[in-house]
Amino acid sequence: QVQLVESGGGLVQAGGSLRLSCTASGRILSINDMGWHRQAPGKQRELVASATSGGRINYAESVKGRFTISRDDAKNTVYLQMNSLKPEDTAVYYCNANLRVLGSIRNYYWGQGTQVTVSS
Repeated sequence: QVQLVESGGGLVQAGGSLRLSCTASGRILSINDMGWHRQAPGKQRELVASATSGGRINYAESVKGRFTISRDDAKNTVYLQMNSLKPEDTAVYYCNANLRVLGSIRNYYWGQGTQVTVSS
């Protein structure tokens, strides 16, 4: 059984910073893509940032220059450093990953989400 567990969310003032982390556990053979999505109240879930196993990194236009994604495959962990936070960044942030898992043909997994709230 594979799980993705996020941590690091919380309440911050505008201009502040948070660092999210997500750790995958289970019978993981290899990690392909890892990334972060977010879903604000009343809005669709959107891609925030992704990092492929080949080193390609993508960011949503709204977070470029403020957020940084990184990964530590030895720890099965992906991070999202969020700086200069804005109230519009308020959302539930979800970790996602494409994984090769022993004994499973499923390859796409989601975490439970962590709440980020930015006050003005």
